[in-house]
Amino acid sequence: MNVSRESTAYTALITAAVVWGGSVVAQKIMLGAFSAVEVSVFRGLGALGILIPLWWWQEQSSIKWGSRDLGILTVLGLGVVGNHLLILYGLHYIDAGAAGVIIGASPAITAFLSSLILKDVPFGRVWLGCAVSFVGVAFVSGVNASNTSGESPVLGGTFVLLALVSWALYTIGSRRVMERMSPLTVNWTTLLISILIQIPLLWTDHKVLKLGISSIPVSGWMALAYVIVFATALGQQAWLYGVSGIGPSRAGVFTNLIPVSSLMLSLVILGEALDFVKVIGIVLVLSGVWLVTRSSSM
Repeated sequence: MNVSRESTAYTALITAAVVWGGSVVAQKIMLGAFSAVEVSVFRGLGALGILIPLWWWQEQSSIKWGSRDLGILTVLGLGVVGNHLLILYGLHYIDAGAAGVIIGASPAITAFLSSLILKDVPFGRVWLGCAVSFVGVAFVSGVNASNTSGESPVLGGTFVLLALVSWALYTIGSRRVMERMSPLTVNWTTLLISILIQIPLLWTDHKVLKLGISSIPVSGWMALAYVIVFATALGQQAWLYGVSGIGPSRAGVFTNLIPVSSLMLSLVILGEALDFVKVIGIVLVLSGVWLVTRSSSM
């Protein structure tokens, strides 16, 4: 593989992890003013307003696909729906910190399913790096896990875990599609399909549509803007680019950086303390990323 392309892929994956680190908190804030479906639909519509003009400017070409491609993209769109909605419903019942701990399990899920479906990297090569990263996630996020429960942590945790399975399947499926389409094309088309699937759900799950736009506080608008620009448009595009460059098994471990980025953002923005235990966690997470990258490239 081209060294420059591989380095760019790693940079893209780190970028996605950093911006996603703040998205869990932002979505938690949004749920005070929006319903879960409204958050998902509004973030998707806003991101499309960025992605489609960018796609047209970069590629300037019409989409050429057959019925098979449309079917695959529809299935991937369901993966986007599952990931977005299940995390949002999970945040109704579990605190954002606890959800971040569960998200740390994403690399193992992605690596396992990818090795099972694509057989691209034997799971035996990546398990050690995943395990080291999981210990790091426990240090970074799990230290205070006993103080984070939420209304129903078991139900909320189950929703978040299922969301990770949806994202793993989306990641694996998108790798095959990106052999024929660009990451940008896959990004906006699957996002559009996910919105079309969710629009009928607005009839049963809505808040702003009932109370009006005036019910949204400034914090809700700011959180929505963050989720649209960074978590959905920039983050998802960077993630797909990274997956296309190094594969889903090696890319999956980078989601372990999400709790780390959340910690660093809270340090910079909220002025929270960074103690020694958390520093150890950061070192372990980054070491796990290195181990997986090194082992899977052998």
